[in-house]
Parts: sequence; structure tokens; C-alpha cells
Amino acid sequence: MNGQVPSPGERGGPILVAQISDLHCGSTYHIPSLATRVVDELNELAPDAVVVTGDLTDMGFRQEFKSANRLVSRIECPNKLVLLGNHDARNVGEEHFEEFFGARTSELRVDGVRLLGIDSSEPDLDSGRIGRERYRWVEERFSEPEEFKVLCMHHHLVPVPGTGRERNIVYDAGDVLRVLQGSGCDLVLCGHKHVPNVWRLEDMLIVNAGTACSHRLRGKVRPSYNLLEIDPTGRVRVWLKQPFGDAEPVADLRDANRRSCAWRASADLDRQEEVEA
Repeated sequence: MNGQVPSPGERGGPILVAQISDLHCGSTYHIPSLATRVVDELNELAPDAVVVTGDLTDMGFRQEFKSANRLVSRIECPNKLVLLGNHDARNVGEEHFEEFFGARTSELRVDGVRLLGIDSSEPDLDSGRIGRERYRWVEERFSEPEEFKVLCMHHHLVPVPGTGRERNIVYDAGDVLRVLQGSGCDLVLCGHKHVPNVWRLEDMLIVNAGTACSHRLRGKVRPSYNLLEIDPTGRVRVWLKQPFGDAEPVADLRDANRRSCAWRASADLDRQEEVEA
């Protein structure tokens, strides 16, 4: 694996997904020059899809969403999936989000790769949850065995080093993991705590993004975003990209057995519902 991100002409079969997160437009920590640079770099890379994993704003105010919308609109990629973060859900910010970016739950399908974006935020709370009322929807959308399946959310699904206690994960993380494993999910993209990280959990890769254009940082972490090259046959390569810097390869997953699973989560949920009834 080399450190050179493939150019559009060299990619051929695999698709390139850019993940940016935690823009925090309106915050004193937001760095406009970095934001402009990230957009320029993305437009030069011409990814097949761009995922924004939440916290576009700092306090969920309308003017902040206007700034975030101007920024995201400058990204020339036609396939964009934008998510709500905990900062965006402050002050009833979800109303402005829906006006500027559409539904809080959305999906994209690009050349055999299905990306689901799900809202993990809670109004005026930093904590998050997915909610069992949405487990069925995830299973239904991930029912095609030949697709490469990607779930996108703002909050952490598993603990990330350097982010404090496990309160940073969604409250129903265990149930969500069960649903994803039973659905054959291949990749999860998260944001939230500004610390880039990659975990492999059995046959699933969990990738956290840092903040793309803010100096609200932990320790020696620098502003960054992720680039993911996805081959629908099962290979995923992840690069960490700092604005103005080179892309650093951080993960290369190859798994020929990624589609196999021993059970379906829905069966367990049915039994649990019968017991609770």
C-alpha cells in the first residue's frame, strides 16, 4: 500500500469516498481558511461521494447553517450525504438542518456501495442514540447481499482513544452493533470527538473522522479528514488527510468472507419483543 491517493483516472473499479466532519461553522474555533482549503482539495480529488458526519454548526443557529450550506454547496461532488450532529441539534437546529440539507435520515447508492446516513442526535444533548424504531429500516436497506454496506452517523459506535469515558458512544451501541453484524454491514463512519481512529470489529471496519477545519483539538491531533477507497469485492483502504498535507495511509482491509453471518438480528429482536410483551 503506497501513500498516494488514486486519481479519478486511475481508480477504475473502486470508488473514492471522502469523509469530512465537525466543521463547527460559527464557532470561534472554526478556521475559514482551512475550510476553503478542504473544499478545494475535495474538488481536485473529485471523489465519487462525500459524507459529512455532523456538527456543521456550533450552536444550531440559522446563520450558522447558512454558512455551512454555502461551504458544503461549494463541494462539486453530486453525491453528498450530510448528517446532523449534537451541536446541530441545539436550539431546535434540526428545523434549519432540514431546510438547508433535507431529511435527517438519507441514503446514497454509488456503483454497488450503499451508504445509509442516520441521525444519532438528541435535542440539546451531547449524547446520542439510534433507536430501535430504526433498526428494521437499517436491516431492510442492507438486505442486498452483494452490496457493500456503509452506515454513517455522528456519534461514536465504539469507544475511541483519547476521548474520555464511554459516554461518547450511542446509548444503544450494543443493539446497533448486533443489527449491523446481522445485516452484513462492512463499514461505519462516525465523527463527534475530533479524534481520527480506525477499529476493526470482526468483519466490520469502524472509521472515525477528526475535525476538518477547527482548532478545537485534543493533544497533538491536527485538523484532518478521511479518504476511503472502496472496492465492492471487499477491500477498503483508508487515508488520513490533513489540509495542505499529504494523505497518510492508515488502514487496508481485505476480507473475502465479509458477507457471511451466522444469524439475523431481526430474529433476536422478535424474541425480545415477545418477552417484553
